[in-house]
Amino acid sequence: MTHPVTGIDHVFLLVNDLDEAARRYQALGFTLSPRGVHSAAKGSANHTIMFPNDYFELLGILTPTEGNLARRQSIEAMGEGLHAIACRIEDATAGADALAGLGIKTTGLGAFERPVPLPDGSTGVAAFTTVSFAPEELPFGTVFMCQHRTRETVWLAELLTHPNTACGLDAVLALSDDPQADATRFARLWADGKVMMSAGGATVDTGPDSAPLSLLTRAALEGLYPGFDLDQTPKGAFTALRIRVRDMNAARACLDAAGIVPVATTLGLAVAPQEACGMILEFVPG
Repeated sequence: MTHPVTGIDHVFLLVNDLDEAARRYQALGFTLSPRGVHSAAKGSANHTIMFPNDYFELLGILTPTEGNLARRQSIEAMGEGLHAIACRIEDATAGADALAGLGIKTTGLGAFERPVPLPDGSTGVAAFTTVSFAPEELPFGTVFMCQHRTRETVWLAELLTHPNTACGLDAVLALSDDPQADATRFARLWADGKVMMSAGGATVDTGPDSAPLSLLTRAALEGLYPGFDLDQTPKGAFTALRIRVRDMNAARACLDAAGIVPVATTLGLAVAPQEACGMILEFVPG
């Protein structure tokens, strides 16, 4: 049985106030898609921040509904921030069957669409099929699979250029009490999942041209991001996102213009969770 999951497609921040989150990320130097409003049953909306091979999104609740109860409970219990990883998959339905054959449980297979404003002034449709890994397969956080049925309305050329020169996801980082055990469980979710141990943590290779997932102890994360309060990130989800930028000077100029003072790290520049909606955001050369 061939494992169908080939990497990380995107991640999302679940935010308290979508308008405020959009303002903050524009100030950080990102180009945001126009607000994408989901169905009345979902009661939510998003902005995407697109790169050539992956992206991240800001997701907010507009109207409380039965369909978004779980999201509302998550943000209430855990706080806003980096709640979910969406994995690359060619066919979600067939993928769920293949994963079952490998002894990996999934749940919630479903399809949805949202309208997309297009450059010519018309409106297109972005369509997806998703399926989630069952909660018992995960050490923490939310991980699901996303099949893009209309890539042409998601990867729009005008969304790929950012004032801060961001060009891709570099890594997802998370706080872990037992990095080796958590990494071993997470690695099962990807076809090329491999665990590499390091001082204070473990990293999961999620596939070619795909951001790795690093699980780190509190001491190791505090060492990477001195002075940052990790308790300002969601409890039981993901902690930090590294973004590759082509020009670190351009990224720094955007932060300066926004009045944001980053922390210099061994790899680049990091923005505190208070400035990035509950997530540590790190810019690294790429």
